[in-house]
Amino acid sequence: MKSVQQEVDERSNLTGTNKFELLLFRLGGDENGERSELFGINVFKIREIVAMPQITAVAGSPPHVLGVVNLRGQIIQVLDLPAIAGVKPKTGLNIMLVTEFARTTQAFAVESVEEIVRLDWSQVMSAEKSAGSGMVTSIARLEGENGEPGRLAQVLDVETILRNMNPESAPDISAQTVGAKIQIKPGSVILAADDSVVARALIEQGLDAMGLPFIMTKSGKECWDQLNTIASAAETEGKSVYDRVALVLTDLEMPEMDGFTLTRNIKKSARLANLPVVIHSSLSGTTNEEHVKNVGADAYVAKFSAEDLSTTLRRVLKQ
Repeated sequence: MKSVQQEVDERSNLTGTNKFELLLFRLGGDENGERSELFGINVFKIREIVAMPQITAVAGSPPHVLGVVNLRGQIIQVLDLPAIAGVKPKTGLNIMLVTEFARTTQAFAVESVEEIVRLDWSQVMSAEKSAGSGMVTSIARLEGENGEPGRLAQVLDVETILRNMNPESAPDISAQTVGAKIQIKPGSVILAADDSVVARALIEQGLDAMGLPFIMTKSGKECWDQLNTIASAAETEGKSVYDRVALVLTDLEMPEMDGFTLTRNIKKSARLANLPVVIHSSLSGTTNEEHVKNVGADAYVAKFSAEDLSTTLRRVLKQ
């Protein structure tokens, strides 16, 4: 039997293999409680899973906010995730998922928790064209047993959910916040990658405010392919990729190829190795920051503060 430390180490080391672990849970079904679909969230975002505690309703709370709980001295807001997803739990709200990311702690009420599965990011496909609400960022294809077709799990875009629940918490992205325009080599761009609709919108607003031209991609693989296309085109013109791309700004969690793998690929490539890479992620904590160093990234900045992003880009670009 593995020790707790062995399990922690093994889970942490997944970041170097384009793999991750997904917590699977159910929210409920239609008005009769039928057709309960499978949902997932990256285990790195889960602080703990607890049986539903006593919730204190808060006067004037927005819709779908159940209230707050006192969890070991910390007051945490609890969101009704089935109601947000438009489904009805058949057995009630039995489990609370406490999540910690993007500088915040919050909890989500769900009907039940299934299991934790280990997947390769290549098993995860973007759901942007099939999920109109923006709540689902990607679809994970789970392996079946005995030749049976695998199940599908919808990976929730928690950042979008939280932003929709608290629109007044939108960050300040103004010229006063980000400071003076950042200058990069004429003809070059920032190449950015993020699979979240909300995150992409914030990044685009931030880069615009900084006066930085950019190309936005929706996954690590798309960014990697775009980068190589740009590099090849530059070489045919007698130039290098450094004349066309000033910096790569990447998320960590992305379908097909994660940010760790993207960064490692760049730093191991003979023609791309000196390209600055900044990892911009909602996955916080010293463990992830240590992995950022191990894959050779030039900096890490937590989502989302336009001021912090601007400061980090200036430092990496030496301005």
